[in-house]
Amino acid sequence: MSPNALTVPGLEQVYDALATAIDQVGPEHTERFLVKLALMNAHALADPALFQAHIDVALKDL
Repeated sequence: MSPNALTVPGLEQVYDALATAIDQVGPEHTERFLVKLALMNAHALADPALFQAHIDVALKDL
């Protein structure tokens, strides 16, 4: 776990914010919103390999 990892309450806060934003943009804009969000977070990570690792984990068990 990263020293900057979110706590469970922090993850719940992020989940709630993400769910609210997805509801706000509606189904016609959800995909574009999620791509923009992913790119912004990739930029903040500043580590393509770490971002790829996150993609790999997210792809599991879909």
